[in-house]
Amino acid sequence: MSFLFVVCFASTAVKAKQIAIVIDDIGYHQRDLEFLSLPGQLTYSILPHTPYSQIFATLASQSNKELLLHIPMQALNGKELGPGGLTLNMNKKQLQQTLGTALASLPQVKGVNNHMGSALTQQSQAMQWTMEVLKKRNLYFLDSRTTGLSQAQNAANFLGVANISRQVFLDNITTTEQLQLRLNELKQQATDHNFAIAIAHPYPETIEFLRHALPRLTEQGFELVPVSQLVERKYIQLAQSEGKAGNAR
Repeated sequence: MSFLFVVCFASTAVKAKQIAIVIDDIGYHQRDLEFLSLPGQLTYSILPHTPYSQIFATLASQSNKELLLHIPMQALNGKELGPGGLTLNMNKKQLQQTLGTALASLPQVKGVNNHMGSALTQQSQAMQWTMEVLKKRNLYFLDSRTTGLSQAQNAANFLGVANISRQVFLDNITTTEQLQLRLNELKQQATDHNFAIAIAHPYPETIEFLRHALPRLTEQGFELVPVSQLVERKYIQLAQSEGKAGNAR
């Protein structure tokens, strides 16, 4: 379904304080499968061509969990990208074929977000080539925001690709205290702006923390939703704001 269709026909009575949590870097380890046992509508972002990518995607789809393609993109630190990576030295055909092959391997995904990418996401041309592929497949883009200079959303907006960005990295530091601090930050963002997105990773400390923290979100007045629901909500709110601005003229 087109996001523009959703904007036109969705109800304006959107529930407040919605949160999406994306578990990135899925696919290299069997233990990643344990994250499917967590409660609620988490979103999972799968690295392409990895040992457990296919089985994870199959099991997640059977449980009606939302999936993203976690496409590796070149970073400023020169870290190895792994299979399916997009690099600065690729021409348009190479980049789009590489991305297309990765997407074809995971047909269940609803969107794409970047793995690393602090170098590539700064390049407007590469981001436009990326968004052309997503546009044809009606996929959304979640900017992981690994650099404040990312051009990904500008390129997406230019080409009419639905997009959104994360607000919080939940587990850069995996102590319970820091995980709770970041979750509190996420909840504050959702309270201030009606919705917020966090990215986490398949660490043992993260799954233990989320196993206890997720059930409490509902009690605290937050709704855990797939990222696509927040993408839709973003465009509903934009349409409503534009409507109010038009009426005020």
